[in-house]
Amino acid sequence: MSSVIQIPLQIRFGDIDSYGHVNNVQYIQFLEDARVQLTHTPLGEAAGAGAQAGDCFNDLVAADQFTLVGRHEIEYLAPLTFRTESVFVNIWITRIGAASFDFGYTVAEADGSKVYAQAASGMVLVSRNTGRPVFLDRPQRHALENWLGEPIDFRRRPPTGEQGRAAE
Repeated sequence: MSSVIQIPLQIRFGDIDSYGHVNNVQYIQFLEDARVQLTHTPLGEAAGAGAQAGDCFNDLVAADQFTLVGRHEIEYLAPLTFRTESVFVNIWITRIGAASFDFGYTVAEADGSKVYAQAASGMVLVSRNTGRPVFLDRPQRHALENWLGEPIDFRRRPPTGEQGRAAE
């Protein structure tokens, strides 16, 4: 992976369910917190034409546009229980399309020694006026390319092209 951003998160007592571990719903909140942090990270020297060093990806999204989550996929790998030390969400971009892009994530120890979950989110850039997808422009694409890395290798997902064959 090229430019993974690591976001520390504090587990709250209220994140724990009756089974004594972080409830699956809370992971969606962890992913959202990491997305907000990444999209508000200044581009710095990675800012391309049409962007300033102090800009973040969110600054490059026009006032008449916004990003929507199109999908989430999460694979839970180990229980995460209450603790006072931070857990970390590693986040990067796994795909850039014409009007969409995907995030990859791991929820893990800071050093990666234990991964509790891995996830992916598909995002779509949308016009506020029409509700329709709009193409990513060059500055937006350039910003996303700075965080481009490998796709998530979900353990329980059939290889590409194999989905749906079990029903045949």
